[in-house]
Amino acid sequence: MKKSDKKIENVLRVQLTEVCDQALDQFAGFEWLTHFVDYAEFPKSLYILCVFNHEKDIAELVNTDKEKQLFKLIEQRLATESIRLKDISKQVGFDSEERCSIDNGGKWPQRFEERYRGRRNFH
Repeated sequence: MKKSDKKIENVLRVQLTEVCDQALDQFAGFEWLTHFVDYAEFPKSLYILCVFNHEKDIAELVNTDKEKQLFKLIEQRLATESIRLKDISKQVGFDSEERCSIDNGGKWPQRFEERYRGRRNFH
């Protein structure tokens, strides 16, 4: 990893940790988040995966204005470091502990490999 890539990663880690901490209090069923990025194509390659406890939590989020609130939270935190997402609806996705348990026996690394194989780096 190049020095510039490490700087980007550190900024992402700090800002997305802030998003995570706030989301835990604001969004029912939110559990954690992670991100995938190809530094050579940053920021258009940035993909943020928000993980909820149950599929019903995701359905409630996307069927209300809560999804827009979560997108806004992410955009605001990244904007503090001048990181702008071109299309947040394509660069932020949702998954659930429930679905990972059903599909992959709770093995997130396996799920990441299957679902996000095209993403170069996982963090």
